[in-house]
Amino acid sequence: MGNPLTAVPMRAARWSAEHPWRAILGWVALVAVAVGLAVAVSTHETTDADYRQGESGRADALVADAGLTTPDTENILLRGPGSRAAAADIVDRMGGVPGVAAVSDPQAAADGTALLVSVQLADGVEEADAVQAVTAQVAGEHPGTDIREAGDLSIDAAINDQVAEDLGSAETISLPVTLLLMLLAFGALIAAGIPVLLAASSVAVTIGLMAPLSHLVPSDATVSSMIVLIGMAVGVDYSLFYLKREREERAHGRTTLEAVEVAAQTSGHSILVSGGAVIASMAGLFVVGDATFNSLAVGSILVVAVAVLGSITVLPALLVKLGRWSDRPRVPLLWRLNRRLHRRLGHGGISRRLLSPVVRHPLAALLLSGLVVLGLAVPALGMRTHSATLDTLPTSIPEVQTVKAISASFPADEGASATVVVKAAPAHRGEVVSALQRLGRQAAATGAFVASGDGVQTSADGSTSLVVLGMPYDETDDRVPAAVHQLRDQLVPAAVGDLPEGSEHAVGGGAAEDVDFDHQQQGRLALVIGFVLLLTMLIMALTFRSVPLALTSSALNLASVGAAFGVLTLVFQHGWFSGPLDFTSPGFVINWLPLFVLVVLVGLSMDYHVFVLSRVREHVGRGLPTRVAVERGISDTAGVVASAATVMVSVFAIFATLSMIEMKMMGVGLSAAILLDATLVRLVMLPAILVLLGDRVWWPARPAVPVGHVVTEPEPAYATR
Repeated sequence: MGNPLTAVPMRAARWSAEHPWRAILGWVALVAVAVGLAVAVSTHETTDADYRQGESGRADALVADAGLTTPDTENILLRGPGSRAAAADIVDRMGGVPGVAAVSDPQAAADGTALLVSVQLADGVEEADAVQAVTAQVAGEHPGTDIREAGDLSIDAAINDQVAEDLGSAETISLPVTLLLMLLAFGALIAAGIPVLLAASSVAVTIGLMAPLSHLVPSDATVSSMIVLIGMAVGVDYSLFYLKREREERAHGRTTLEAVEVAAQTSGHSILVSGGAVIASMAGLFVVGDATFNSLAVGSILVVAVAVLGSITVLPALLVKLGRWSDRPRVPLLWRLNRRLHRRLGHGGISRRLLSPVVRHPLAALLLSGLVVLGLAVPALGMRTHSATLDTLPTSIPEVQTVKAISASFPADEGASATVVVKAAPAHRGEVVSALQRLGRQAAATGAFVASGDGVQTSADGSTSLVVLGMPYDETDDRVPAAVHQLRDQLVPAAVGDLPEGSEHAVGGGAAEDVDFDHQQQGRLALVIGFVLLLTMLIMALTFRSVPLALTSSALNLASVGAAFGVLTLVFQHGWFSGPLDFTSPGFVINWLPLFVLVVLVGLSMDYHVFVLSRVREHVGRGLPTRVAVERGISDTAGVVASAATVMVSVFAIFATLSMIEMKMMGVGLSAAILLDATLVRLVMLPAILVLLGDRVWWPARPAVPVGHVVTEPEPAYATR
């Protein structure tokens, strides 16, 4: 066993098997310490400054340093009889709320059907809660008047509550669904519970360790969800691979200890390789250089590493300690169903019926399956991306409905906008203000901008001035990026180019932030794809000592990613199946999702890809011809791959039922892609390519010896004893 990737799990499994209580208590201690860290150490979360990037980031920093940041405002909409009395009541009471900086007089809508009161806050969230409490109190005292409140802080809080509710619902549903699928896979309660327990404990350890790590890499609010998502997927998969092989070896007559050793040598090796591939894929998120992606990368890499550690230490210890009790208590109906499914999926079953024509006609199978994948990938060429907008939020959130009602009655602030900031010596304040006023007039003359009603704003020290330029376009309009570029490349340089040396200017605001984010994503998407594919290709080449196999793996990963992007485009940009999925198409894909889907899909699909190829190589090492080894290896692993893919598809499909459209996109993209990847790509395209290449697939050297002399099993037995 010269391969260190085989030696590591073997040694870890042997030690754990010989000292089961030490391994089990060590794992329990790790979980306890991690939970203690989560309680004792506060989590350092990301701030707005962590998300600054490009020119818009510089503009935001200039505005913040000058104290020109727009104060948080809560808007109160009043409609119906008694509106004026209620508005007067609100104005009177808001003046006495601590933290309220200013309260506007009631503003009437053009059609006279509504009133609007704006409340400026001095600080933030606590004041917003106090304002909402007053609004609710006044609404209770004026039952005949429609009184609603919305603002940046209240909308953010409502969105966070909705996301938490969605994720809580997904986690609540996913655990019993995963347990049920494990019962179908094993037919016994203990065997079904072990993967779920290991995955859940891996998630708990990771969340605990993230608290101190967040002081090095600030933690994004979404990282806990990512940890749960990835941790449950890989934790269950790794346990599934190990348990299935240990069960299979016991069915061949080996003792529990012997079965655990063989599982460590084979499935343990696959777990290390696939874990390395997932980690390499997730590391691609660091290439983006975004605070959210950095946080997600740390969380996902850590949870995979913890799941791998548990799979090669505490899992063998549990199996040795439980012995054949891992197959107890049996659920009679599920036990029989499990045996029947293995016969149908495995040797001589569905997989053999599917593989037979692929092996006999590999070129035709590859061309037909390739056409299907290509057809799904083509729509991705027309994918539009944009950040989330008000229209992508669920209409079930009351604050969203309120903002839309305010926009309908008071449409003056609709549309995208950009902020031009100039910093210069206070002595040149007059020149800067004149230049920005001139810029406003010239920009408005182009028709792409409208003059700001607030005019030029200047900081107290006179060093920084800004002007806000609105656009007569919706924020998702394709003309918005062009207007931002025109402002940056032509209008601003022409207006402020004659200012004294040492002055600084930047174009920021919401529209510019979207342009900069999209530019960074598009500019680095190719880098991320190249980074992920190159690292996974190197891992495959080193593991299997085969250049063609490494290239094939990367090509298949690229095909799966293209199909996933195509599905996202068809469903969410063009609105396919919007009725059954209960959403209104925004006409674009939310901009952070393609990169996220890319790294998650490549990482998770490598799990069963490595598992299948390891079994094929095992058969080749036993002397079987490549064609026979491919057919037998894929047949042997069909049941495990089906179970692993079913778990992942089921968990991700739950996200497609949630209310937040980002969750729907993630759920649909990943579940459809993994389903396609586990069936058409890995069960048709992969064997077809391997058969076509024949022994050339193992270049530069065909495996000459068995993967360990211990592995000499007969034909797989699918009816577990």
